[in-house]
Amino acid sequence: MSLNVLVIGAGMGGLSAALAFQRLGHTVTVMERVVEMRPVGAAISLWPNGVKVMHALGLGARIEALSGDMRRMRYLSHDGALLSDFSLLPLYESVSQRACPIARAALQQTLFDAVGFEHIHLGQECVDYVSDDEGVTAFFAGGQQVRADLLVVADGTHSRLRDKIVGQHVQRQYVGYVNWNVRVPADAALAPLDSWDQYVGEGKRVSLMPMGTGGNEAGEQELYCFFDVPLAAGTPNDPARYREELSEHFAGWGDNVQALIARIDPARMARVEIHDITPLPTLIDTRVALLGDAAHGMAPDLGQGGCQAMEDAWVLAEAVKTSLVESSNTAQALQHALARFDAARVERVGEIVTRARKRAAMIHGHDLADTQAWYAELAQEDGVGVREGIKKTVVGGPLG
Repeated sequence: MSLNVLVIGAGMGGLSAALAFQRLGHTVTVMERVVEMRPVGAAISLWPNGVKVMHALGLGARIEALSGDMRRMRYLSHDGALLSDFSLLPLYESVSQRACPIARAALQQTLFDAVGFEHIHLGQECVDYVSDDEGVTAFFAGGQQVRADLLVVADGTHSRLRDKIVGQHVQRQYVGYVNWNVRVPADAALAPLDSWDQYVGEGKRVSLMPMGTGGNEAGEQELYCFFDVPLAAGTPNDPARYREELSEHFAGWGDNVQALIARIDPARMARVEIHDITPLPTLIDTRVALLGDAAHGMAPDLGQGGCQAMEDAWVLAEAVKTSLVESSNTAQALQHALARFDAARVERVGEIVTRARKRAAMIHGHDLADTQAWYAELAQEDGVGVREGIKKTVVGGPLG
């Protein structure tokens, strides 16, 4: 049985869902509010659970070809002293998949190409929906109405439809820090080209991660770099001052941090106040599913935002597939499918949102004693604890 599936949002979650349903033979339309797609942020670290979904959707080889070869992880103190240095290869071997740090633009283009631009309509803002036993109607700002069998809402952290789906007002919460992120040409003088380096101190963090070429025209390897600083919400965001601002926040930090600040291109940099949302009690309504950042906006401190959106997409499509086999009644099948999706995702994403929030607090000095204790632990870290923590998240996913 083929369904008409309407997806709201052309981010990672929405496009992954669109592709997942297309591969099952359903007719998919994607509606995106922005007129021109511009990736938010320089890059994303896809951990093995997300990459496994991409392989299942037929994009894994392309993703791996465009991504960085991240084999190690190093922690350094703010002055550049090495705290710990360990391999990620045992993790990859244990879960049969490596991580793939990748440019957001490259990932988004890969998903766009796979779904097909003819199925994606830009400049279409969904403002409401009405669902019943026969289907669901989505309403758009320009007056357009679209009828579908299933509505997939993946309209991002500022979702306009989330409150209606979950039946309560959902307030985004400031996690307590600002993140500047940017791509720079890879240089072994800044960081080993196979290592994720993180400088920590004063409740701040500087990260340099190999992210491959991202398909750039020159074929040059790049580093995904970000700077975290605990700040009050609403501090001025002036791109003309990014370099000066970072120089002030990281005064006295090591030579590599200073060299990185000198090399950034402020025009390519994003500055984001980090928010999350409290875990939601449900992700479904009649003939409607909520996924991605709209469903579980989280702090990026576990690197799981994009991965969980991809898991959502896979689980939802598979739940529909199973339920359609079990019942020839479309309404009944979708009711069962959405219940399956809710049961599989609410607890998992809620737990990851909570863990990410706790980790953000520890890294960024909410309790200075906890943060100092973490620094001390890093000096003794042999990698076993870090790898096991990541593995727990990976194997908890739908593809193991």
